[in-house]
Amino acid sequence: MAWIALLIAGLFEIVWAAAMKQSDGFTRFWPTAIMIAGMAASFVLLAWAMRSLPLGTAYAVWTGIGAAGAFFVGILFFAEAATPLRFLAALMILGGLVLMKLTSPG
Repeated sequence: MAWIALLIAGLFEIVWAAAMKQSDGFTRFWPTAIMIAGMAASFVLLAWAMRSLPLGTAYAVWTGIGAAGAFFVGILFFAEAATPLRFLAALMILGGLVLMKLTSPG
């Protein structure tokens, strides 16, 4: 159950990062509100997952999901560059997440 909470926490991290981009420096109310709600949900779920998962694993997986997810959201919704090297970097992050999961208890 901790891994599911961690996955959802990572997805909320993607939500708040995208909302932060849309907030235009916190000048737009709804994107800013979504960002704050996404941050709160992400942190609560991360904290819950850390009750049974190792700190280093939980935090690395959480940030990795957020980083890779934000990368893909940036390409899909914000017209960011989709170069082969950027995709390779994202694949390396995802590979690291898989290795963390495979080598961690719980």
